[in-house]
Amino acid sequence: MVDSNEMTINLVVLGRTQTGKSAAGNSLLGSSDFKSHRSPSSVTTCCSLGRSCCISGIIRRNGCELALRVRVLDTPSYPHTGLSKEQVRDTVRSALVHHFGKDGLHLALLVLRADLPLCPDERDQTTQFIQELLGPTWKDFTAVLLTHADKAEEAGLSEEAYLHSASSTLLSLLSSVQHKYIFLNNQKSIIKEERATVLRKLLNFIRQNNYQVL
Repeated sequence: MVDSNEMTINLVVLGRTQTGKSAAGNSLLGSSDFKSHRSPSSVTTCCSLGRSCCISGIIRRNGCELALRVRVLDTPSYPHTGLSKEQVRDTVRSALVHHFGKDGLHLALLVLRADLPLCPDERDQTTQFIQELLGPTWKDFTAVLLTHADKAEEAGLSEEAYLHSASSTLLSLLSSVQHKYIFLNNQKSIIKEERATVLRKLLNFIRQNNYQVL
């Protein structure tokens, strides 16, 4: 993960159709690597890896600034309009091994829409899928990315107010992953400062996990 002056973090985005997985991946990379648009069916049908350019000003270790590189694996949604659960799981599992291999995975980002309620059945279905994919320690390596946070802001909800009024289903999920969550706007382009803030939060989650990989 780290050489003398550079750090690379490996991330995978997971979630349901139209939650904004691919758009979130693009925001983290500062690019438009992944196809992202509204559709009546699941857009992503195979995994693809995006790589950021070298990012400075994000992280320091031992008093020295490190350049950061971010690698994001975009995945088909689950449930999927054209693929079975087994097909999605096997596709993602193979891609994780192929792209990250011995370097390992630092964080799986479960993408949920902040402007839609999370139902118990949806939570159970999603967490069961992640557990099958990542194994029994999945909670240590999973963070929640709440997209479309701009819609919550338009409704006059701050992050604190949003969480205060959130369902017990969502709060239970956030508690299970040790409150590793990030709010993300889904406007077309994320400004540099917002991206830096999100990346610092992700790095803090990784640091709390003692830089372990899965």
